[in-house]
Amino acid sequence: MIKITQLREKEHNTALTTLSIDTFVEKIRTETPSNPISIFREQLRYTLPGERCSTSRQLPKVLPAAEFKRGKEGRQMKAYNGIVELTIGPLSGKAEISLVKQRAWEMPQTRCTFIGSSGQTVKIWTTFTRPDNSLPHTREEAELFHAHAYRLAVKYYQPQLPFDILPKEPRIDQFSRLSYDPEVLYRPDSVQFYLPQPSAMPDEPTYRETLQSEKSPLARAVPGMSSSDAAGMLFEASLRKAHTEVSEAEAAGAPSIEGFEAVLVQLAINCFQSGIPEEEAVRHTIYHYYLRRKEILIRQIFRNVYLENSRPDKPSKIGSFGEKSSLNKEQQLSLQTDDFMKRRYEFRYNTQIGEVEYRERHSFRFRFNPIDKRALNSIALDAQTEGIPLWDRDISRYVYSNRVPVFNPLEDFLYELPHWDGKDRIRALALTVPCHNPHWQELFHRWFLNMVSHWRGMDKKYANSVSPLLVGAQGTRKSTFCRSLIPPAIRTYYTDSIDFSRKKDAELYLNRFALINIDEFDQISVTQQGFLKHILQKPVVNVRKPYANAVLEMRRYASFIATSNQKDLLTDPSGSRRFICIEVTGVIDTSRPIDYDQLYAQAMHELEHGERYWFDSTDEKIMTESNREFEQIPPEEQLFYRYFRPAREEEAGEWLSPAEILEEIQQHSSIPISAKRVSVFGRILQKHGVRSKRVQRGTVYCVVRVEHKTKK
Repeated sequence: MIKITQLREKEHNTALTTLSIDTFVEKIRTETPSNPISIFREQLRYTLPGERCSTSRQLPKVLPAAEFKRGKEGRQMKAYNGIVELTIGPLSGKAEISLVKQRAWEMPQTRCTFIGSSGQTVKIWTTFTRPDNSLPHTREEAELFHAHAYRLAVKYYQPQLPFDILPKEPRIDQFSRLSYDPEVLYRPDSVQFYLPQPSAMPDEPTYRETLQSEKSPLARAVPGMSSSDAAGMLFEASLRKAHTEVSEAEAAGAPSIEGFEAVLVQLAINCFQSGIPEEEAVRHTIYHYYLRRKEILIRQIFRNVYLENSRPDKPSKIGSFGEKSSLNKEQQLSLQTDDFMKRRYEFRYNTQIGEVEYRERHSFRFRFNPIDKRALNSIALDAQTEGIPLWDRDISRYVYSNRVPVFNPLEDFLYELPHWDGKDRIRALALTVPCHNPHWQELFHRWFLNMVSHWRGMDKKYANSVSPLLVGAQGTRKSTFCRSLIPPAIRTYYTDSIDFSRKKDAELYLNRFALINIDEFDQISVTQQGFLKHILQKPVVNVRKPYANAVLEMRRYASFIATSNQKDLLTDPSGSRRFICIEVTGVIDTSRPIDYDQLYAQAMHELEHGERYWFDSTDEKIMTESNREFEQIPPEEQLFYRYFRPAREEEAGEWLSPAEILEEIQQHSSIPISAKRVSVFGRILQKHGVRSKRVQRGTVYCVVRVEHKTKK
């Protein structure tokens, strides 16, 4: 039983109690008769920003991460329970609160979600455990585990939520106030996240990073570079400046000095002003001029310049060491910009969405957000605060350049996976879907490998044109299963809303998303199914993006999956080899935790070892036969066997065209005849294996009339 800690402050004392999570949820559902939380929320409405509401201290503190006890040295951890609390807000009203709770509840990892004590936030509780279902025992281990767990929880939940998660320092004694929410959502059997025990705090600079004043003149002059690279760059600038200064002096009337002694003296001065160590300056000079034989002369010149200007008893005529860089203004600004951007922010060009994203360093903000005008202006103001003269156009020039690395979220996820442990998880995942199709596991396994192979870009000539189609009653968790196929970390690249009437947008979805769920497949019109067939087999995307001038060939990432409540779905009389139709006979088990790392590690391992990921003719035959029961049978097909039958091989039969057969069927029924219906009927006859041949009037089929007994 998971137990959490509650602290109640009474004057100078603090009462500590532990309670089960079940008891805590019941306390949230029913407020005490004195209504302290409702009073607090009412007073909070009239509290000025930045001021503390006096009634907040009347609400108990809740520490969800661990069970604590009193000790000689204060509060001590008794047991760590792996609960991570996320806070979303502030939210504007009930509509936003309801939306956040709904989105959070869609994830099976959510243990409970409820309104925060202020009435303006939503709390999400989720649980973490080690792969062996154990938890840390010591506080030190728990602190490390909790810091990593919090970061992963933010990474998993943020893409699913329409509002930002408030950043909080992930400590096990982090608390929130007791709240009141009669509509709290609680799931005692929630799926747990797996996290191996970390050995150190996250090394990403978003944690506890401190800025240190740089003492090295080289690093000050050329920020963001190593000492050797900085020395090399400053030397070349000093050399260029020395030649320019000597030439300008001679042009102004100074006597010309033979040899390069004058250049060496000026070079030594520039190196000193730039802050290049003497030995580094001498070494670069010798290597540049290939003057190993004159090393003694070079050393003497540099030694004299450095000594003369470094004497404490005599002020330097050229300034102090490293006081004046030889870099021009543009070079200095470029280097300062590069250092500032890398030190304060993290940028990446997301190829999946075609946008530059960023996040701040030195904070607990893990989410990357697209660059917009507000972000450009904010970054420019931050730079100006540090004394760097940057404007929004300068920031824009930087972020939309090759200074920003390319990031592919799907490939980044796939190629950071661990080694596969050999356990088959793909077929096990298919087994969670109850059905009577004996081929389902193998077909799903093939489709899953095909999906991953297209994320990797293994097959650019052919698309993943096959889609599982889950058919079953409402409440069988079909949509939940489809969503659960994508790991939470990349679930932002999953969608269940695609409009086939907007063809251009639908084609762009092939590049934008990794998995598209065609929810309620039966709602697709007959005219739209032709376009659906087109994009299912489209290997690349050739479109012109909004506001773009040229048509671009973009990579296709998307695979498809579909759901429906109706069984008669398929209208293509020539067969349905593009769908794996499955009748879901019960509720899909979505409560089991999915080890996404190992699930996709299996797919990567099998693909790298030559496992077939495409569907061959045998697979297509199996799918076509299995899909018979999901096909719509048009009335002409139903009536055909009432009035005709295919002629056997030894029978002569009648050779009739589809129009002639339909005409006779029409005489006994009210089916209208159209050119489209005739062409479709021809494909129906072919599907049923009726013998055919080509004659002058078109294709004719060998049939035998069926005699009907008239009722008296």
